[in-house]
Amino acid sequence: MRALIVEDNKKMAGFISKALKSAGFAVNMLHDGEEALETISATPFDVVLLDVMLPGRDGLSVLRRLRDGGNHTPVLLVSARGEVNERVEGLNAGADDYIAKPFALQELVARVRVLVRRGGEAKCDVLRLADLTLDTTTRKARRGARVMELTTREYRLLELLLRSPGRIYDRMTILEKVWDYSFDPGSNIVDVYVGRLRKKVDDGFERKLVHSIRGVGYVMKAE
Repeated sequence: MRALIVEDNKKMAGFISKALKSAGFAVNMLHDGEEALETISATPFDVVLLDVMLPGRDGLSVLRRLRDGGNHTPVLLVSARGEVNERVEGLNAGADDYIAKPFALQELVARVRVLVRRGGEAKCDVLRLADLTLDTTTRKARRGARVMELTTREYRLLELLLRSPGRIYDRMTILEKVWDYSFDPGSNIVDVYVGRLRKKVDDGFERKLVHSIRGVGYVMKAE
């Protein structure tokens, strides 16, 4: 089981890390919100312990970006603020659980175990369209009998399109969801990656699944 601790108080992060390691977890630690967002987006974890107050980008902002981008890693928010409205805000932002400081390490570990157990039950998420499948647990994609090797961005792009077949995504939305850009940098990066993905998904198959909508964007459909 792999856990990520995002906590700017290094002493606190060390205590939590020691407790989780004793419980059988492999632990990574980060202390900055921006770095956390990039790492969680690119690396699979079984659970993330996310402090609300972080340098660079606060925990709630990190959480919202992850959920908006389709990342469903179980997240336990950790905060010095435990008022009801604070907890509600965190849960509404997409947290799976919330624990206020100070807390007992035994309780923290117990909550983490529950989230991992729930995540394991929910991880059997295989997306399908025609003869294309994407296992979001292993991040393996298959078209018919052919297994596709995907880069991190290609995987995120395919998952985005495959979770809503028939929905047309414009380039701006794809940038925001896959690259976390809130603006168009003036490059053709979306077109390039869609082209790469189309080759892996459609080349050699009569039935095409990745479609361009001229002047609008891209869509996955089996028509």
